[in-house]
Amino acid sequence: MEGSMLGERIAAAGRWLTLLLALGCASCASLSPVQRDQALRIAEAARSTQISCQEPAGTCAQPSPLRELGTRAYGESVPDAPRHYALLLDYGQDALVARLNLIRSATRSIDLQTYIFDEDDAGHLVLDELLAAARRGVRVRVLIDQLSALRRVDTLAALAGVHADFELRVYNPVLGRGRINYPMYGLAAACCWRKLNQRMHNKLLLIDGMVGITGGRNYQNDYYDWSGVYNFRDRDVLVAGPVTTEMSASFEAFWNARRTRRIAELVDVGKRILRHGVPALPANDYELPARAQRMARDAGDQALVRQRLADAAIAVGEVEFIADLPRKHRRRNEDEVAPAAGRLRELVASAQSEVLLQTPYLVLSPPAQDLFRQLRARKPRPRIVISTNSLAATDAFIAYALSYKYKRRYLRDFGFEIHEYKPFPQDAPFDMEATGAVDIRWQADGTPVISESAPAETAAAPAGKDARPEHARPLGREYSALRWAGFSANKPVRLKRGGMRFGLHAKSMVIDERVGVVGTHNFDPRGDRYNTESAVVIADPAFAQALAASIRRDIAPANAWTIARRDKPVLFSGLEYSLAKVSEHLPLFDFWPVRYATSYEFKPGPDCPMPLPPNDPNFRRCYEPVGDFPEVHMGLKSLLTRIFTAFGAGLAPIL
Repeated sequence: MEGSMLGERIAAAGRWLTLLLALGCASCASLSPVQRDQALRIAEAARSTQISCQEPAGTCAQPSPLRELGTRAYGESVPDAPRHYALLLDYGQDALVARLNLIRSATRSIDLQTYIFDEDDAGHLVLDELLAAARRGVRVRVLIDQLSALRRVDTLAALAGVHADFELRVYNPVLGRGRINYPMYGLAAACCWRKLNQRMHNKLLLIDGMVGITGGRNYQNDYYDWSGVYNFRDRDVLVAGPVTTEMSASFEAFWNARRTRRIAELVDVGKRILRHGVPALPANDYELPARAQRMARDAGDQALVRQRLADAAIAVGEVEFIADLPRKHRRRNEDEVAPAAGRLRELVASAQSEVLLQTPYLVLSPPAQDLFRQLRARKPRPRIVISTNSLAATDAFIAYALSYKYKRRYLRDFGFEIHEYKPFPQDAPFDMEATGAVDIRWQADGTPVISESAPAETAAAPAGKDARPEHARPLGREYSALRWAGFSANKPVRLKRGGMRFGLHAKSMVIDERVGVVGTHNFDPRGDRYNTESAVVIADPAFAQALAASIRRDIAPANAWTIARRDKPVLFSGLEYSLAKVSEHLPLFDFWPVRYATSYEFKPGPDCPMPLPPNDPNFRRCYEPVGDFPEVHMGLKSLLTRIFTAFGAGLAPIL
């Protein structure tokens, strides 16, 4: 019997090995040069050349108050004194309206660069506008990182031959494909780990080379308040003026990079075209058609766009655009300090009074840690205020686990004041109606709860259940290494209550309320070493103060918990601290059960009218501890968080 069972196991293992080898061979299969050229010819021949606009170039474009900012900025600029207009886009609805309005205003060119482009309502709406622009004669170029490109091979194949003025390319295709599955990802991780993790994280929308938008947002419902379950609190900046020349040069570098591929050159897309020709573009079946129609209508409302957006733009002088280029991914450059990371460190080092830093994932590279140690040692030392996610709000619990591991270091060694974003913020720039959730009711504390009469995907979860159902599509991840991992690695943790949940995704910084930075860099090791990143730097007090006000709103008690040291134990507090510190420094086996810090909730009252920093003598009188993981259902994810705290230090470079 035992021999028979052993034989069966060996046979089963052999079958699995054969399957994996077959998948590997299929995954690595490539188009021959002849097949590639033929697929490209078929796609080119299928492209329509019909132009919907019969008037002179540009006359069919929609007038736009936002594009006018570019015309005005260029007109007011001289070589030694550039003029720019900058507009913070905090609300998801504003960010989408601005994009659609600008796309409609294009007369010559549209360049779009992004990490994620999904086939959901927001993605479809933007894609529709891009195709409409191409059909009226505007040159449209779209560049997407391959790991987060459109979901279906048929969509990619259709876009390869949709119109002569529209072209989509992908950056760094894994195994030379448009889409990969889990086994293919495993194969790529085994053979090409370094290349797999080198992703294009830059984000840019450039209209006629005059107006650009960059920041944290991708093209997916979650970034525009359009998810019925989980939305990102994010931020972009619109910039009009001469700095767009540098933005354009950055886009061109990626568009023509060696790792960039035309769609028809990809193995799966090319084979689809060779076998069946260029398919028709799949119909856009909007989940909520009325919402898409309202957004399209608002984007054409010039008075609304002017009043809500264009009139809020801030006139500034010089603007700096910093961007990593594709050469960051060459092996001989891997030990160099990338332009984006280097410039951001310079800005932090220049601080005299305060660094206000917002990042969704508080995992610092060794050079960044050294920099903050140096700031801590200064006399006088600048204040370092951090806005980041709580475990309840984050979409990346493994990254949070590493942040949790180093709370003592952040608070004591670096002097950080840390505020962790709540999953149900009470005063945040969101449009709840836009989410598509129905039957929203509000609790006494101002947090939303979705009634059980809502659709299954948005209904409030019973106690102990995940507010995001298991069948729901995973969130678009901002780092690749664990994007395809199991055990729900890319889903938020379970909470004690259901409702519309939010997580921080903005990447911004303010130095001394004189310099403001909005970009794509999470201030993490992945951004330093693997991802290419970009950011806009504006040395203008009015802009910096507006950005600071936005971040301070996110760290207000209504929207965030404050992280501070626990009360010292009555006995052996010094010994307990020393043992915890030793355990923290171990790369593995960090099993010390009590962490240095925990979360605190502000309790206003006659003696506590205003929030206080943790170093204030009255802090403990005005704040009460609410536990390490407030709002979190103490289930598997909490256990995994502690496991990764103990064993996950080696993952820091790829998080």
